[in-house]
Amino acid sequence: MQDAVRFQIRNFPEMRDGDVIVANHPACGGSHLPDITVITPVFHDGKIIFFVASRGHHADIGGISPGSMPSNSTELWQEGAAITGFKIVEAGVFQEKGITELLMAPGKYPGCSGSRNLADNLSDLRAQVAANHRGITLCKQLIAECGLRTVHAYMEFIRANAENAVRELLKQTAAKYGPRLHAKDFMDDGSPIELTVTIDPATGSATFDFSGTGPEVYGNFNAPLSITYSATLYTLRAMLDSDIPLNQGCLGPVTFYIPSGCLLSPSKDAAVVGGNVMTSQRVVDVVLRAFNYCAASQGDCNNLTFGNDSFGYYETIAGGAGAGPGWHGRSGVHTHMTNTRITDPEILERRYPVVLRQFSLRKGSGGAGKWRGGDGVVRELEFTVPLQVSVLTERRVHSPYGLAGGHSGEPGRNLLIKGGGDGGKRTINLGGKCTVKVEAGDTVMICTPGAGGYGAPDAAGGGNGDDAMQVENNEGEVAVPYLQTGSYLKRKFEQYSN
Repeated sequence: MQDAVRFQIRNFPEMRDGDVIVANHPACGGSHLPDITVITPVFHDGKIIFFVASRGHHADIGGISPGSMPSNSTELWQEGAAITGFKIVEAGVFQEKGITELLMAPGKYPGCSGSRNLADNLSDLRAQVAANHRGITLCKQLIAECGLRTVHAYMEFIRANAENAVRELLKQTAAKYGPRLHAKDFMDDGSPIELTVTIDPATGSATFDFSGTGPEVYGNFNAPLSITYSATLYTLRAMLDSDIPLNQGCLGPVTFYIPSGCLLSPSKDAAVVGGNVMTSQRVVDVVLRAFNYCAASQGDCNNLTFGNDSFGYYETIAGGAGAGPGWHGRSGVHTHMTNTRITDPEILERRYPVVLRQFSLRKGSGGAGKWRGGDGVVRELEFTVPLQVSVLTERRVHSPYGLAGGHSGEPGRNLLIKGGGDGGKRTINLGGKCTVKVEAGDTVMICTPGAGGYGAPDAAGGGNGDDAMQVENNEGEVAVPYLQTGSYLKRKFEQYSN
C-alpha cells in the first residue's frame, strides 16, 4: 500500500481538496489487477498532511475469463483493466464516465471482455471513496482533539516502536542461529524462491537477499516488488512477541536485494494475477523457514472462479495452518495474508447456478509431528448450467514442509467429475492451474493442502490439534482461552489449544 501511495504522489503532484485517485497497476505499487486502490489526500489549512487509502478486491474487472483470475494468462492485458492513475473524484465530482471507460477497456483486446458486472464495480468504488471519507473525518477529529503536532509525533512514535521491536527480534535471532540465515522453496513448476538473510548482531539491521530466485515466468505467478515487501513486513510483524500495529516501521531495519527480471521483480507487462495469492504465500514460507520459526501452512489461496458473459464469481478456499514449537496447526482456516471469508452456502446456492455438495475437513492431510499440522478441506461444487471454470492453485506438487523432524502436509488436488451419460462418470485431474468448460451436472472437487508438522512424531503419531479445540472449565462449560503472550503467529495458531 505504501508504494501505491508514493507512486501517486509523484504521479499527481498537484492534488486539490476533493480529489480522489484510483489505481491498480502492479508497476505502480499494486498487487494484482482485481485489487483496486483508492487514495484520498487529507488537507489541513490548505496543505496535504496525510493520505487515506483503501484497497478492495473486485469480483470481476474484465480480461480473458470471468472472475478476472485466469489460470492461463501470460500477459498483463489478459487479466483485466489496468489503471496507472485516474482521478475517480475530481473537485468533489465522481467521474463515472471516465472510470467506466477504463473498466470496459479490456474488451478491445482479442479474447477479452470488459467488466462483466460494471454496476457492482461502480458501487464498490463508491463504497471505497466513502470509506476514505470516513477515515478523513476521524483523522480530522483526532487532530481537533489533540493537535496536528501531537498526531504527527505519535505516528512517528508508532513507526519507531515497530522498528525497535523488529531490530530486537533480529538481534535475538542472530544470537540463537547466527548472523546468516538461508532458505529455499519451490513453486510447483520448479521455480525456486531463495532467500539469504544477513543480520548485523550489533544494530539489528538485516539484508534480505533474494538472489537465486528463478526468472520471470511465462505464466501469471510473477509477483511485483510490493508483494515481497508486504509479505516480509507481515512475517516480521507476525514473529514479534509484542502486540504492535502493523506499519511500515517494521521494515525500517531491512534492506532488500531482489534481482531485476526474477519472478519477484518482473517486467511491467508480465502477468501477475497469481503472484498476489500464491507467490506471496511462498515468500512467507521461505522467510519463516529461514528463521526456523514454524512449519509451512497450506501455502495457497486455492482460487476458484466460474461464470459466463453475464457474471463472474470468485472464492478462495481454506486449508491447513503450520504447526510450531508448542502449538498444533489449525485445520480448515485461511493462513497468513489471506484475510477473506467464503460465501455462505445459502447465499451461494441462491445467487449462483451451483449446488454445494460437500464442504468438510480433509482428515489426515496435515503432517504428523510432536505438534501436528492442520488439515486441509474438501469443497465440492455441482454446476446446474454450462459455465467456464478456472482453478489457480499451488502446493499440488511440492508439499508444505515440516520442520524440526515434523512431516510434510499432503499436497492439494483439483478434480473435475463429469456427469453420467453413455460413458458413465469420469474423474479428471485438472492440475494446479486450468480453465475448463463445464456442463450442467458436472462437479469440481477442490482438495486443499494440509500443513507441515513440527517436531518428530511420537509413537502415537503426534496427536491431532483439533482434539483440543474446545476446553472445559471447572463448571464443565466449553471455554476458549485467550492468549496474551507469545508472537502473533503463536497466539493465532494456538488460540484453541489447551
